Amino acid sequence: MENKEKRKERFDSRFGMIMAMAGSAVGLGNLWRFPFLAAQNGGGAFIFVYLLLLLTICLPVLMTEITLGRKCRSNVTRVYDNLGAPRWRWAGFLTLLTPIVIMAFYTVVGGWSVKYLIQACAFRFTDPMADYAGQFGGFIGATWEPLIYTAIFLLITALANFGGVRNGIEKFSKPMMTVLSITIILVAIRSLTLPGASEGTRYLLIPDFAKIDGKVLLTALGQAFMSLSIGIGILLTYGSYVKTREDIAMTSISTGLIDTLFAIIAGLAIIPAVYAIAYMNGTEPAVNAGAGLVFITLPGVFASMPGGSVIAILFFLALLLAAVTSAISMLEVIVRYFIEEWRMSRNGAVTASMILIIVLGCVCSLSQGMLGEFRILGNNIFDFFDVISSDVLITVGSLIMVLFAGWRVKKEDFMDELSGHGASHTPTWLLKYVYFMVRWVAPAIIIVIMLSNILI
Repeated sequence: MENKEKRKERFDSRFGMIMAMAGSAVGLGNLWRFPFLAAQNGGGAFIFVYLLLLLTICLPVLMTEITLGRKCRSNVTRVYDNLGAPRWRWAGFLTLLTPIVIMAFYTVVGGWSVKYLIQACAFRFTDPMADYAGQFGGFIGATWEPLIYTAIFLLITALANFGGVRNGIEKFSKPMMTVLSITIILVAIRSLTLPGASEGTRYLLIPDFAKIDGKVLLTALGQAFMSLSIGIGILLTYGSYVKTREDIAMTSISTGLIDTLFAIIAGLAIIPAVYAIAYMNGTEPAVNAGAGLVFITLPGVFASMPGGSVIAILFFLALLLAAVTSAISMLEVIVRYFIEEWRMSRNGAVTASMILIIVLGCVCSLSQGMLGEFRILGNNIFDFFDVISSDVLITVGSLIMVLFAGWRVKKEDFMDELSGHGASHTPTWLLKYVYFMVRWVAPAIIIVIMLSNILI
């Protein structure tokens, strides 16, 4: 019965598989984090470095994680067992911990996107002089309202996981990614046609190579790893659903390019609009607003632009869809664990995962208000979970994975699995390049990222 269930858990089509993997990558990191990081790190210079690192380092690591996932065909805690290294099982549990920690605060931010979409539909972003910072602070610091929206977001997410791989994740990903694509493109078109937007476009797309330094390199690489879902267990889990002879290289390249394209379009939807409103008001563009850019700065931008109410609806719809597609993939990592290790049905596993995440999510949400005085290493619980996941869990998990793939898995076995046992006709030079990067270059780069997070 168990083997029959495992055979059923496969992606049905290449398009559906790519949409699911792209959906896991296209999340809040693209529509929320990428634009303000690009704005703070030289605009076009940041994007140039990001693209360079994507093609040279990130795609080989992405291919590696999917390859290991397909080879082991299990939940993340059994990956190293099934690859002949039971003493490494602790690393599998570390990988499982990563999406749990991320989902704890990610669902809270997802709840914010639900709230702001409802606000946009009610035409609440019409006053350019409104105190949007105060409104946002009052909302996230409240007790019950953020918890309700967090629960709504988690329920929306879980609907796909209840359906399984083919009838849930794959079926949901196709229309959601399509709607997300159309929506964010419409927002970008409106942003680019605003008076004064050309300055923002030039800043975002034309690189000033003098602005490239060590900080830009490390920030771009860290964002690329996080955006592509590397080291979170998603690609290991989704890789286990990939058909034996599927072309992993092409799937990885498609996923990476779609993710990057969305990130750049999101930047074009946001940064030129910020410049345009600054041009209209005779002020400096607020491109250094950081994480508050989406929930504090943009409502004021939408209130100031012609047709801004409609654009606000489209943008926050895109934000919600992006958050949901990524949350589905993270939740699936936990669900797969409960199914295999606790022998639960899929419905039971999804329910158990939801209970776990909603409890942690409530703690993260309340740390913005009534639990705000409780600190861990100087951070409230929400910020601590954010920092520990991005600076420790993702990087350590990625390092362990590439070290294992490059030094523990036999080269012949690795290249054979990556090529789909020869069925995908992946060029030999690409197989050798991926293995070289994973064995020698990627571990060194990840160690540099880890050390920079500690020292900077």
